[in-house]
Amino acid sequence: MENIIYDNHFNKNEWFVMGVILVSLVPIWLFPRRFSPTQTIFNMLIGIAFGLVFDHTVATPPFDLYDLGDESTFELFDLFSYIMYAPTGYWFIYWYERARMFEIMTIIYILFWAGMAVGLEWLGVKTGEFHYKNGYMLLYSCPIYLFLMSIHLFLYRMAFTSERWQGKITRE
Repeated sequence: MENIIYDNHFNKNEWFVMGVILVSLVPIWLFPRRFSPTQTIFNMLIGIAFGLVFDHTVATPPFDLYDLGDESTFELFDLFSYIMYAPTGYWFIYWYERARMFEIMTIIYILFWAGMAVGLEWLGVKTGEFHYKNGYMLLYSCPIYLFLMSIHLFLYRMAFTSERWQGKITRE
């Protein structure tokens, strides 16, 4: 596989990643805590895990649908790109729990967050963080985000909701 170099300077795609991390991580320390440390780690790690799994599924051969960062091969700054996904998982569940929504509102909520994710990816494309290849388009990411957010919510509920309903978790 040939290495494609899209850029070799520290510029807007790196600033985009750092900005997303900063804007989404700092408020976690400023907002009231709603989760136990286990729940916080779960929600952050699931964001990273989903990013890694899907990036390394569809962005590598045999599919090779997009590249991340300045080169088509892995580079050190790509680690920060995966850290960028951590707060997204946290905020997705934070606002879900805060709104205490169920049934049809959950579907609307997942659609809203999938739209937010597509918007963030669009910004990533515009700043040069994502480089589509082999006919991939932003629209193709919509079902992926819908699937991932549905799975995230399902896993969160399986792991933690019964405890919350039984009142076993205290506020920190």
